[in-house]
Amino acid sequence: MWGSDAGVWAFFFFFLLWVIGNTTANRPCVPKFVGSDAMVCVCNATYCDTLDPVSLLPEGFFLKYETSKVGHRMALTEGKFQLNCTTPDFLGLEYIFSASERYQYVKGFGGSHTDAAAINILSLSPAAQDQLLRSYFSETGIEYNLLRMPIGSCDFSTHPYAYDDIPYDFDLKHFSLALEDTKFRIPILQHILAIAKWPISIVGSPWTAPGWLKTNGQIKGKGRLKGTAGDQFHKTWANYLIRFLDEYANHNVTFWAITSQNEPALSLYAPGDFPTINYSAEEQRDYIMLDLGPALASSNHKDVLLLIHDDLRSNLPYWAKVVLGNSSAAKYVSGIAVHWYLDRVFPAECTLGATHHLFPDYFLLYTEACNGFRPWDAKVDLGSWDRGVRYSKNIIDNFQHFVVGWIDWNLALDPKGGPNWVDNYVDSPIIVNVENDEFYKQPMFYHLAHFSKFIPEGSVRVRLTSKSWLGCRLQTVGFLRPDGAAVVVALNNCFFDVPFSITDGPMGVLEDIARSYSIQTYLWKRAVRPDDQRQEAHERLFRPSHQIMMRGRDPTQDRTSVSSHTTPYRRSYFAAAEQSFGPLEGRRRAASQMCASDPSVPRRCSSVAAQTQRGVFDRTLNSVLAGIYSVFQYLAKVIRIAVRV
Repeated sequence: MWGSDAGVWAFFFFFLLWVIGNTTANRPCVPKFVGSDAMVCVCNATYCDTLDPVSLLPEGFFLKYETSKVGHRMALTEGKFQLNCTTPDFLGLEYIFSASERYQYVKGFGGSHTDAAAINILSLSPAAQDQLLRSYFSETGIEYNLLRMPIGSCDFSTHPYAYDDIPYDFDLKHFSLALEDTKFRIPILQHILAIAKWPISIVGSPWTAPGWLKTNGQIKGKGRLKGTAGDQFHKTWANYLIRFLDEYANHNVTFWAITSQNEPALSLYAPGDFPTINYSAEEQRDYIMLDLGPALASSNHKDVLLLIHDDLRSNLPYWAKVVLGNSSAAKYVSGIAVHWYLDRVFPAECTLGATHHLFPDYFLLYTEACNGFRPWDAKVDLGSWDRGVRYSKNIIDNFQHFVVGWIDWNLALDPKGGPNWVDNYVDSPIIVNVENDEFYKQPMFYHLAHFSKFIPEGSVRVRLTSKSWLGCRLQTVGFLRPDGAAVVVALNNCFFDVPFSITDGPMGVLEDIARSYSIQTYLWKRAVRPDDQRQEAHERLFRPSHQIMMRGRDPTQDRTSVSSHTTPYRRSYFAAAEQSFGPLEGRRRAASQMCASDPSVPRRCSSVAAQTQRGVFDRTLNSVLAGIYSVFQYLAKVIRIAVRV
């Protein structure tokens, strides 16, 4: 009898160990090959690949996570630092990790919670839904901490809608959330907040207003707000956004930031029915100064940050110059939102870099990116390695130019790239297959993981320099985490392996080989512990500007510059120039001088002054390119219709 009980207890004990092991251990990818060099990882209600929480090794050792075109997905290996580099100089790259040279603080990484994403997620069984959301937000996933949400409908909805369709209801007595909010997006949001390791910072962005507030009289289509800034129409639109925040707060969902308008300039060239409001930089400045800024600052949401622009970086630094050059508007603004479209055409150093050096107290945040957006692209290119590479290259390039965070577009889409009621289909890191109750993690997902999993909010970018005798250089970026650990992400997009080393002062030398067509993230403990001032500076950077103004101080004197800790003399230099020539002209002159004297300032810009003076040229070129793009969109649509016929 006793022996029987012992057997039962032994079975129960080993079964419990098996359950614990299978619920916490790193689970590998289940591959599905969808082409000669295209692969996705398959997840369903009962199984999905996971990642163990990061556990750093003792000093002198490092962790390496690798994803590659040949099929590795976040493969984990360990290594040891050497006292000296053993690879001859002419055989590899040498990197120097300079922890004392610090730049901007990191806000984080994330995706967008659209109606389309919600519909696709909810089309799965509850267990599969949980697997998908944990893949993005949990400690066993890639630990997103940013989430962007449209305020109302966007093109990635099933139909256009607004929260108050009663004409001329200026008091918004009939304002109410839509079914898409109460039945789709809010339940998923509450699920995300329940499973996330980190606090989720939500960014809201409006696409369009009720038709009675727009010049075209419709929710859909291109139009401007009726009237001018400061009038009843503009104030109602500002209060409309505040009411949205109120209603979500009633569901225990609060926002970290809002943007004043999604793509106010690019939308002018959007397809005819695309839901949007067009603004010029001057119109946005006046709207913020007279309507949205005061409404937000006097509301129950005064802690919510206000971001300008939310459009292509081709508009920079001109757009920032117009809005932030006006102190009455700038006092309400905390940051500049940017979209990645046409990034290949407009260099980061002449747009992002120039903007940062003109306005170092306002952070740069990427709020939208996706593949498949060009008319000639395959909308969903399942398993595409190249699309993941585009993400990684863009993130590395942007963080090297003072961007603090990067938000992807739709969290999940169907195999067609939708739903989208204007047929503006695109790709997503996760594609949902409703018929099989499963979803596919694409290479884009894992490229994003190499950043979001290991670079938490409060990390700071540090200098990572290299010298190379090779024709192919790695694309790299380095950070210090809040816990004092070092992180380096290295992308090898070459067709051959690249040996390299990273020297980190007293820690020694990390030697490794970056395999062809691969991305890797390295983490190691450092002998130097984190300092408390870093965290304090990070908190001050992301503080709303109007809170500082309410304390009776100018935001430029109180906010912490994202680069002030690297060269303190810059702030005094800017301050002196502003005192002599005024805020805008002073910054222009100071930044111009910096371009000439400071090697960390972009070299391909002859000067920031020259960039700001070329604002008209930039806008003209942007308009031409956007016009060409819209023509291609129209032709592609005609061809698709012809093929169907």
